[in-house]
Amino acid sequence: MSDIILKTDNITKKFGSKVAVDHVNISIERGAIYGLIGMNGAGKTTIMKMLSGMIKPTEGTFNYDGLGSSLTDAYKRIGALIEAPAIYPNLTAKDNLKVKALAYGINDDAYLEEKLKLVGLADVGKKKAGKFSLGMKQRLGIALALVGDPDFLLLDEPINGLDPQGIVEVREMLIELHKSKGVTILISSHILEELSKIATDYGIISNGKLIEQITRDELMSKCRDKIKIKAKNASAIVTILDSNGFNDYSVVDAETIYVYDRVNDIATLNMEIAKAGILIDSIGVDSADLEEYFLKTAVTDGSEIK
Repeated sequence: MSDIILKTDNITKKFGSKVAVDHVNISIERGAIYGLIGMNGAGKTTIMKMLSGMIKPTEGTFNYDGLGSSLTDAYKRIGALIEAPAIYPNLTAKDNLKVKALAYGINDDAYLEEKLKLVGLADVGKKKAGKFSLGMKQRLGIALALVGDPDFLLLDEPINGLDPQGIVEVREMLIELHKSKGVTILISSHILEELSKIATDYGIISNGKLIEQITRDELMSKCRDKIKIKAKNASAIVTILDSNGFNDYSVVDAETIYVYDRVNDIATLNMEIAKAGILIDSIGVDSADLEEYFLKTAVTDGSEIK
């Protein structure tokens, strides 16, 4: 069994002449929380639907390693919440779970109560699901996705429309689920700040295409504060950095250097460069955040990530 649990090979989906997903190659490691990020309409939900078996790719294939000898077997090990939760409004939370559990051959009240407790719905009693708040419905949808104890969870915009408290509750629940059960999670969202708090890896989607795959550590490195120096001769700056104990820096190109350590010492560094008689075009602190990075990476048509 490899460390890669899901690998897609040029999956493509066309609706008539419209290409919704365009030759996407995603690779997800076992045990990861993979954040699929893009604007509304970028193709995230269509990808989720293909991976869950709801629709078939027009072109390309995908494979779940270690979840069975075929996609049919794999789907039994996958839980999914895509678009609105499929709940029966006139049933209680427990009875909603029971309907699905019986389809899996599970008839155990303690099992159902454990799932409700996991998603924070242990105390809703006989309240009908149709009377639930949006956040409660989302948590019930996740509980339904957990019936059968899947190894892989597909969640499409699970915090969309939730109030701040509901967002926090769903986030904490997913972190606990990942930690306690070791479930691999693929979660799509356009709410970058929240996704950054749980994801270990990211895939950036724009206009149906996968623009970039990046780990959390790589992303944090690209987004941390840094001193940005522009000069005609960047190599001359390197000597100044070395002689003044600036160790963490990178030469981006012939005229640009990023300095990652001692960002607060920018005035001292500027003085040392001036003392050496080196002319610079500009020097300043660059504080790129996650949203700025994704906008630069994903936006190719003038649209905005919300």
